[in-house]
Amino acid sequence: MEATAHRRRLVSLAFPVYGELMAGVAAGIINTLWVTRLGGDAVAAVAVATNVENVLLGIALMAGSGTTVLLARARGAGEQGAVRAAVRGGWALWALLAPAVAIGAFLGREPIARLVLGADAGGALPLAVGYFSIALPGIAVFFATNVVDGILKGTGDTRTPMRLALLSNGLILVLDPLLILGCGLGVRGAALATVAGRSVALARGLLVLRRTPALRAAGPVPHAWTTDLRRTVRTGLPLSADFVTRMGGALAVVAVVARIGVAEVAAYGIATKAMYGATMAFYSVRQAAAIHTARLLGAGRDERGAVGREVLRVAAVLGAGAGLVLFAAAPWIMAAFGAHGAVATAGVLQLRCLGPYLMLLACFIGWGGVVEGGGGSPRLVRITGCGVALQLVLAHALSGLGLPGICLAMALAMGVQCAALARLHRRTGAQRVVDGSPARAG
Repeated sequence: MEATAHRRRLVSLAFPVYGELMAGVAAGIINTLWVTRLGGDAVAAVAVATNVENVLLGIALMAGSGTTVLLARARGAGEQGAVRAAVRGGWALWALLAPAVAIGAFLGREPIARLVLGADAGGALPLAVGYFSIALPGIAVFFATNVVDGILKGTGDTRTPMRLALLSNGLILVLDPLLILGCGLGVRGAALATVAGRSVALARGLLVLRRTPALRAAGPVPHAWTTDLRRTVRTGLPLSADFVTRMGGALAVVAVVARIGVAEVAAYGIATKAMYGATMAFYSVRQAAAIHTARLLGAGRDERGAVGREVLRVAAVLGAGAGLVLFAAAPWIMAAFGAHGAVATAGVLQLRCLGPYLMLLACFIGWGGVVEGGGGSPRLVRITGCGVALQLVLAHALSGLGLPGICLAMALAMGVQCAALARLHRRTGAQRVVDGSPARAG
């Protein structure tokens, strides 16, 4: 019965998170669809901006995810002062990071565009710089939204962040054609629509926070805000580093695939986009597991073993289902992305080889949420870093087999990471975690 309760709680938390994550992916797709009418240079400019924003998301996760874990733990313990401290720490980190990143990125907008687009950027360079001139200052709004989402998730509310993401996307969908084409602003209109949509969603989210009973009842904090800041950084930094490491590894694999051929690079890019639906589902389970585990630990209930088993069951079903869908629908997926000839052939082959990797990835990402909620994120980062390095070595060694060799390298490296995570779980199974520091259970 207890296992069923854990599973139901995980699913109820994860489902809205999945909607929120997919809404975030959809925002970039909406912008791309509208700027395609402006030509290839405009599409390249928006694609570059989206990739840069994905990197910056890793920084934003430090505040949002750190706040979620600390707040969930404080709520589980029923410590009202700790609730306020967790919220204060998240906003303190936002105040420290957001202006520095927004101003620094704005001042370096042209070098950033040149770095990502390359020396032969052509007409895409001024378009990317124009997009950045609006989008990069607006990153402060993006960071603040992440903090609001983190606070709400820490209270156990994962539905409101989903609604806020849908509100933002709805506004982008309306504003894009009006600003891009109607007002003739081009790619600047896409950036303005994105910032405006997020700003309205942020305003709505702040109103929701003011009305949240769990936050209104928070008690006084006996220590300085700098203490809250350090706790948020200590908790959120490993989560941020894990995300950036995995994204960096994915980009590095592209360089290995480029040695195989141009068609394979295009196929790999399409297959990666096709996996978004699956990987977002895995990360939604991860967030749900982190929230549930942190709250149980805060309440003095160390049930990481039971929660981990249910996480593995849910993740295994998702991973197996994703692998089967990609295997069966591979030709239609490539056709939907406009691929044909050698690109389509290579893409279908890769999608049909991803099953084992997706199964292992789902289990690792989902189980990682239990580790994060228990304060073991630094160890998780080390496992991820070693796994990414191993993946690159194996990809080089197996690249002679083409894209199936790349898929095999990804699956083998992920299998090693899962084994390392299982060993970590056995070593720390008798530990409790308080404020991010492991301590023996009484």
